[in-house]
Amino acid sequence: MNLGELEKAALQYFWSHEEADAKQVHAYFETKRGGSLNTIQSTLDRLFKKGLLKREKQGYAYIYRQAMSKDAFIGVLVADVTKDFFKPTENALHAAFTSMSSSLSDDELSELEALIEQQRNNARSE
Repeated sequence: MNLGELEKAALQYFWSHEEADAKQVHAYFETKRGGSLNTIQSTLDRLFKKGLLKREKQGYAYIYRQAMSKDAFIGVLVADVTKDFFKPTENALHAAFTSMSSSLSDDELSELEALIEQQRNNARSE
């Protein structure tokens, strides 16, 4: 998934703010990076069309909110990148994990183990 710098910044905004319209997002970014309201509106519309934001019409404006959590989005990115390099019978997750885990500290590996165990418990209870 190809995202521009403003799209990435807007996603970050929505991961820390529950919802906003284009004017609120523009006001937030105006002092940090400038740009017009039209640019923000176009950016939010592109993120909506990519399925990364949800929107609801309220009066004359759309109210936007995140369509997925940051963690879910990272998962989508990993799946999107790896699908081009692995056959369906190959396990891209194993390759990515093996490569990334070699640089993790003991504490980070322990945290990862705890998350895996939590996922197992969640799956068992469903």
